Amino acid sequence: QVQLVESGGGLVQPGGSLRLSCTASGSAFSLSLIGWYVQAPGKRREWIARITNDGATTYADSVAGRFTITRDNAKNTVYLQMNNLKPEDTAVYYCNRPLMNWEWGQGTQVTVSS
Repeated sequence: QVQLVESGGGLVQPGGSLRLSCTASGSAFSLSLIGWYVQAPGKRREWIARITNDGATTYADSVAGRFTITRDNAKNTVYLQMNNLKPEDTAVYYCNRPLMNWEWGQGTQVTVSS
């Protein structure tokens, strides 16, 4: 079973940047399509970016052009570089396999506020 650990969140001013990390145990992680998800207070968790095992990426319209997803399979880690952050990006950020989810990690809180 793959265990997921998200990190890198924090408090940032509008227009600022953060880099999130998703580190996993288990060899299946490096072979899998991985996505980043957000869950804002009172809202459902939703997908924002995903990356195939060989690096092809897709983004939700809300983050396209501002966020970049990358991965380092040797480190079993997927990253989310977030630039030009907006208050509406405030949420808990999670990573997981889009199909046949593993157990969700605790996520990492991102707060965008002045």
